[in-house]
Amino acid sequence: MKLRKRIKLIPGGTSGGKTISILQILIDRSQSDTKPKLTSVVSESFPHLRKGAMRDFLNIMHEHNYFDPSRWSKTDFTYTFETGSQIEFFSADQPSKVRGPRRDRLYVNEANNVPQEAWEQLLFRTREDAWADWNPVTDFYMYEDYGINDEAVPASAHDDRVDVVILTYKDNEGLEPAIIEDIERKAKLNKQWGRVYAEGKRGELEGKIFTGWQIIDEIPHEARLERRGLDFGYSNDPTAIVDLYSYNGGIILDEQLYQKGMSNKQIADLIINLPSPKTLVVADSSEPKSIDELSSYGINVIPANKGQGSVLQGIQKLQDQRVSITQRSTNGIKEYRNYMWITDKDGKILNVPMDMWNHFMDATRYANETYRPSTGPPRVSKPAWVKQSKRIRR
Repeated sequence: MKLRKRIKLIPGGTSGGKTISILQILIDRSQSDTKPKLTSVVSESFPHLRKGAMRDFLNIMHEHNYFDPSRWSKTDFTYTFETGSQIEFFSADQPSKVRGPRRDRLYVNEANNVPQEAWEQLLFRTREDAWADWNPVTDFYMYEDYGINDEAVPASAHDDRVDVVILTYKDNEGLEPAIIEDIERKAKLNKQWGRVYAEGKRGELEGKIFTGWQIIDEIPHEARLERRGLDFGYSNDPTAIVDLYSYNGGIILDEQLYQKGMSNKQIADLIINLPSPKTLVVADSSEPKSIDELSSYGINVIPANKGQGSVLQGIQKLQDQRVSITQRSTNGIKEYRNYMWITDKDGKILNVPMDMWNHFMDATRYANETYRPSTGPPRVSKPAWVKQSKRIRR
């Protein structure tokens, strides 16, 4: 299907190849321009952008042997093609950029996490095509503003300026069979999850395990590092390390590692080079050999409690706390938005968490398990750092 209209909206499920496909189109156009043009790629925050669309862009450029290091500005995060056209990357939380100079093309990645005002300001300053993609986890301004009907594939819209295409994992011809199997298995465990992430259709993700967390820009100076949580992974799952801070009657989570293929020596080296390397690490007790090896490298590590009921107890303890998470914890934020209870065939929510989006969450549970909040002065109603934070959107 050819997209001919000015606004091109691409909702869809997980692993549908939305980001890769859009970036490949924008790269091709930048390489074919007869006069220099500017394309802006925008996401909710710079950490999200760096670990998402920017990383995908650089991977595409390298894989196709397009990349020339001399044309990539690590200061401005801009690539200049031989045609003189440029692709720049910035985040929607930069008002000077959002309301700044005009561009020729626009791509807003995961638009459901970008405020409507930012989208509109960017759109008003775009001369030609404007692209946006998202996972349709809930209703948001795009559906109402453009009259999108997601029951049809491709979807229809009432606005004649708009093309809409729903992409799902079935549209991604290069997707590994193991990932397809994983998506289909998890779609059976939670019907609403399947509607959103397998079918790419709009839905309210009922059964989210955690709600009300806040994103903060950075760790306040007065916050105190209490624990590190460690969830082991290797080939199929990432190893996750989460720092847990206490601050003003609540806790703050800060992602330190979320990566596959990490050996125990690499994990130990990373921890040793973190600030406060002697901080207690609470690790997944299902790997005692790994814990012993980390200990032999000088890591202050103990096993987490993984007895009967420990997962639900850990979830309950987190639900009872005021939780904030740093903006750079991009994988943690993604897990927060997608960590769900299993539902039965009738859609009834069961008291069992899905075995998905839970590596950061498991590491957090381990860290929080042995942490006991101190009884200090009453918490301040509106601490200064909260004024600069924002409620996480679904």
